[in-house]
Amino acid sequence: MKTTITGTDLINVGYQPNEILGVALKLANANYPELSAEETIALFKKVKDYPENFLDDETLEALAAAMIEEANAPKDETIPLVENAKEYAVYGTQHIEAGAKNQMDIAMKLPVAVAGALMPDAHQGYGLPIGGVLATSNAIIPYGVGVDIGCRMALSVFDIPAEDFEANRAKYQRELIAHTKFGAGHGFHGQYKAEHEVLDRNEFNLSPLIKNLHDKAWSQLGTSGGGNHFVEFGIIEFEQKDEILHIEKGKYVALLTHSGSRGFGATIAGYYTKLAKDKTKLPREAANLAYLDLNSQEGQEYWIAMNLAGDYASACHQVIHDKLTKAIGGQLLAKVENHHNFAWKEIWNGQEVVVHRKGATPAGKGVMGIIPGSMTAPGFLVRGKGEASAINSASHGAGRQMSRTQAIKTVTKDQMRQVLKDHGVTLIGAGKDEAPMAYKDINLVMESQKELVDVVAKFTPKIVRMADDGSRED
Repeated sequence: MKTTITGTDLINVGYQPNEILGVALKLANANYPELSAEETIALFKKVKDYPENFLDDETLEALAAAMIEEANAPKDETIPLVENAKEYAVYGTQHIEAGAKNQMDIAMKLPVAVAGALMPDAHQGYGLPIGGVLATSNAIIPYGVGVDIGCRMALSVFDIPAEDFEANRAKYQRELIAHTKFGAGHGFHGQYKAEHEVLDRNEFNLSPLIKNLHDKAWSQLGTSGGGNHFVEFGIIEFEQKDEILHIEKGKYVALLTHSGSRGFGATIAGYYTKLAKDKTKLPREAANLAYLDLNSQEGQEYWIAMNLAGDYASACHQVIHDKLTKAIGGQLLAKVENHHNFAWKEIWNGQEVVVHRKGATPAGKGVMGIIPGSMTAPGFLVRGKGEASAINSASHGAGRQMSRTQAIKTVTKDQMRQVLKDHGVTLIGAGKDEAPMAYKDINLVMESQKELVDVVAKFTPKIVRMADDGSRED
């Protein structure tokens, strides 16, 4: 019989003695009989560290939501939703769960909604579904952008042939470990802090909130978060010469990263979501879609802060790529970057709109992007086709088909080891919640969006680093 989890156990991993602790204890002791006490404590530490990653988890959703924000009293003077919502395009509908479609249906009933689309990797999120695209009229939805503002992909393609990678695999692994740092709250200190011009931006004086986040932003510059964030080396294959990138047909060593704006962006998201909920009172089912008028002071503040967080996320990737490029000694052939938790002012059907892409990749005509699979599945370098019905968007990855709890319960360590071995992938960090089988088949997702993007090249992961799951690596 598993040892009973106590309040002290959870307090020791960061819980506070409050109502949330009581809820967590009940869940910990009423579920997960297949996990040891140590594994259960490790799981609940992960929920505390990364609650946004458990908002679509059938067992832990309510606990995660309570951690992200304080319970709000019932709202008065609610703004009614539109009864006859506009239709929206759905790509790969057969691969999308009902919960994500229901969330998109609600979003389309907002009085500020102009158009929407659902990408083939979509799954249920918090507010707007992950994989949801929503265009609004002069309004910004903090949870339509997401908690991890500016989360993005960055790809560096080097002039190093694929054969060099296998011949020097140990070097690539050594440098990957040496120049990356993962996990909630983790950062660099003293002489190891990175420098970047983004830290000198005047926007850090926007408000006391933003100013007080400067030191944390500096410490975490060049680090990666938890959950599905990664830094990985792999091989990218161009089946034919790409005239625009000027890259010849062939296989090259490449570096791919996925992460966002760390604690800086998460704090901004939480603060302005609370403001939006205070100012824009929506029916209960739409409360997490509360928006700010862009003509208001709060709306302008969030817009400026969001863009700063996006540029900060980009700077984090730049620091990582610069360090590793120097470490491996490669010449850069091309670098492609795109964010997928953000909002842009764009023209759609002749009207200026605010396009929220929460877990969706910009795919305007000719726009480059990266769509990853999983730690063992290929990712794709793509060029957008500018499909208006998709609001110039595409998926941001494969999308989950198992919740994190489901993956932890059903995937064994042996299965994990075997699938990594079968694909020749070295994994540093990560847990069973990020197992490849927890994700949809990226090939089916790509097939569902052929009218949205053209594939330029295919990236195959080889050495993957992710946030630690309790092992000693981090």
